[in-house]
Amino acid sequence: MFAVFKKELRTYFNTLSGYVFLGFFVLINAYFFSNFNIGQGIPTYSNTLMYTLSMFLILIPVMTMRLFAEEARQKTDQLLYTSPVSVSKIVVGKFLSAAVLFLIGLIIIALFPLILSYYGEVPFWETFCCFLGYFLLGASLISVGLFISVLTDNQIVAAVGTFAAVFFFLMMDGIIESMPMDTASSLAFVAFIIFVISFVLYNGTKNIIVSASLFAAGIIIEAGFYFYDNLIFDGIIIKVLNWFSVLNRFEGFYMGVFKLSDVVYYISFIAVFLYITVNTIEKRRWR
Repeated sequence: MFAVFKKELRTYFNTLSGYVFLGFFVLINAYFFSNFNIGQGIPTYSNTLMYTLSMFLILIPVMTMRLFAEEARQKTDQLLYTSPVSVSKIVVGKFLSAAVLFLIGLIIIALFPLILSYYGEVPFWETFCCFLGYFLLGASLISVGLFISVLTDNQIVAAVGTFAAVFFFLMMDGIIESMPMDTASSLAFVAFIIFVISFVLYNGTKNIIVSASLFAAGIIIEAGFYFYDNLIFDGIIIKVLNWFSVLNRFEGFYMGVFKLSDVVYYISFIAVFLYITVNTIEKRRWR
């Protein structure tokens, strides 16, 4: 794993991608720092980080598009997957290389609030929490980009797919607000979730009887809850989608509130996408 990590991190700086990322990341942060913190005398750097979240739409694809897509294009992925290193270690090594590159960018811009401290009082705890949340949010989106890079051998396709996925996650709160809250829509949504779980089970086991039984049992349980108390389903779409909102969890860090549950959420989010990335590669190997 460490060998893969070193190779990928070295590749970032042997090509333009690492320098493009760091240069663009620092430049945009410096622009907002000079305009808001210096120009308007705002001592809180958290606002500046919040304004730069839209950069993820470009920076995450730049970091992740080549991680697996380039290996597939050059046909070196077979050599990689037949090496003594396990697939999980390869995936984690590539993820850590992108996460460390992102962390290097954060360490550089951490100089900005230090500069502010020479001219006034800076809320360091709030700033630290915001930086931590910013890193966890970025690492979560990196895991998404890593998964999308596995699905194609074209870097451009991987970049466009990652852009769309990052846009979806960043716009999740706006999407949630437009979701219906009526019981009929909620019932259909729950039935769809049950179908997806059953399909994932079938995809992994190829056992149609077990998958169909799970789906039927899920629908029966859903119907039972509906007849017991149909108010349970009111607004369930919003409740479920709120759980997937990465920005919703970031708001606590932005306000300087540290919650262990939010840290666990981001780590779990990353673990899930790394798992499905490993699972996708394993299925491709045995196919």
